[in-house]
Amino acid sequence: MTRLPSIKLRPLTMDDFNFVLAWSMDERFCLANGWEQNRDKDKLYKWWLRCVKNEADDFIRMGIEYNDRLIGYADLASIQGHTAELGIAIGESGLWGQGIGVNAARCMMEFGFEKLGITVFTAETHESNVRSGKMLKKLGFKEISRIGYEEYMGTDNRLVQYQFKMV
Repeated sequence: MTRLPSIKLRPLTMDDFNFVLAWSMDERFCLANGWEQNRDKDKLYKWWLRCVKNEADDFIRMGIEYNDRLIGYADLASIQGHTAELGIAIGESGLWGQGIGVNAARCMMEFGFEKLGITVFTAETHESNVRSGKMLKKLGFKEISRIGYEEYMGTDNRLVQYQFKMV
C-alpha cells in the first residue's frame, strides 16, 4: 500500500479552527463541499466545536494532517454493524490532485477496519467530480448506482454511489 509518509489522521482540536476559517474563504473548496463562502466566523466556530466534540455514536471525523498542518478531514458516517460511509474533504484546494485524498482515505479505511471492524465501505460523489470518482476506483470501490441529484460546483449533478467490501 503506497502512502505519502507525511499524511496522518488525528483527532480534531479547537486549535485547528484557523485552518477551517481559511477553508471557508477558498471559493473552490466551498463550491465543492456545499459551504457558504466566507461563513460567519461565530457560526463556523460553533460548527467546528460540534465537530471536535463529536457526540454522535454513528459518526467519526478525523483531521488529515500533511506536513504538520491540518489540510482536511476524513469521515466514517452512518456506522451500523460492519458498514460505514467514507467521506474525505481536502480543505486546501491547492493540494487537490496530488494523491493526498486517496492516501487519507486508505488511512481512514484501515482505522475503520482495525478499530471498528468495518468491512463494507460506501461512498457517494457527484458525477462531474471526476477526481473523487477516480480516487474511489483507485481504492477498489465499485459503482453500484446513480440515484439522486445535488448541487455541486454551482450546478445540479447526478449522485453516484460506490461500495467497497473487504475480502
